[in-house]
Amino acid sequence: MKNLLVELGDRSYPIYIGSGLLQQPELFKKHIKSKQVLVVTNTTIAPLYLDRLLKNLSGYTVETVVLSDGEQYKTLETVSTIFDKLLTCKFSRNATLIALGGGVIGDMGGFAAACYQRGIAFLQIPTTLLAQVDSSVGGKTGVNHPLGKNMIGAFYQPQCVIADADVLDTLDDRELSAGLAEVIKYGLIRDIHFFEWLEDNIGLLLARDKAALAYAIEQSCLNKAAIVAEDETETGVRATLNLGHTFGHAIETGAGYGTYLHGEAVAIGTCQAADLSRRKGWLTDADVVRIIALFNKANLPVTPPTQLDAQHFLELMTVDKKNIDGKIRLILLSQIGLATLPGYVDQTLLELTLRHYGRQ
Repeated sequence: MKNLLVELGDRSYPIYIGSGLLQQPELFKKHIKSKQVLVVTNTTIAPLYLDRLLKNLSGYTVETVVLSDGEQYKTLETVSTIFDKLLTCKFSRNATLIALGGGVIGDMGGFAAACYQRGIAFLQIPTTLLAQVDSSVGGKTGVNHPLGKNMIGAFYQPQCVIADADVLDTLDDRELSAGLAEVIKYGLIRDIHFFEWLEDNIGLLLARDKAALAYAIEQSCLNKAAIVAEDETETGVRATLNLGHTFGHAIETGAGYGTYLHGEAVAIGTCQAADLSRRKGWLTDADVVRIIALFNKANLPVTPPTQLDAQHFLELMTVDKKNIDGKIRLILLSQIGLATLPGYVDQTLLELTLRHYGRQ
């Protein structure tokens, strides 16, 4: 088992990475704050792993909430069902919430924990590759709004993250590829050697080679933990983690939540960001081809949906947390392995990318 630390002073917490972690009750007991525990999961994960988790929680007063599965359910209305359970069962402010699921469950569970009685403890048990390498780490929690993704939320750190690689055995191929989009991101924004490793080993990851997956998860978490420790609330370098996300969130919102998996939309958005970086003179044509090729090898989409024209894209991109005074700011690449901090983008170049990338 690997044990990484997210360094945040008195809010520091470990990320446990390994196999068979759901069979290690001592991991849970050292982070649970009281006898009251609420497990939040969904209809896909509950039949697979809920009973396995509950065996670790003997001696606790445990309640469960099983939510519908899908990005379209990541709403305030759904989070209210978590509050309903907490209140009905008279959970106190020293209770612990455990989020067992992918990024949607982790985001909603964390947001509910941040809000209930102004904050209760919570544990992240991510069950998708995307959640293990990205969304479970760093304390971003929240829900979507019909006008914009993740626009309602809070920074709220977990007590720990328990990333059991064994749960990826039941992850379908599409979800696995979606997680690889975020893995590739780390190589693009700050770790050229990891990017090169991914170029050589993407086939092993798709084949679910345990050693390759463990290495990819560890390197991704190391990169993210370092960024979060430097900039917890995204006032600077943490914004680089949003490479491709402004484009990607527009795709998710415009196409309808759930049409594209988050990682799929990010893959397309990252290719668009690479194209715009080329138009600014920072990347070469060969760099862009290389980036698109890796996403292609990961079985991810690389072109935007045809129903989103440039004007609609622009309208959706104005609803983004990095924007200031309604002006679009984007993370771009000055080279492979080095992202820029968010900056205002020349509107003409942005429109060229939106009108022409993937639409020739």
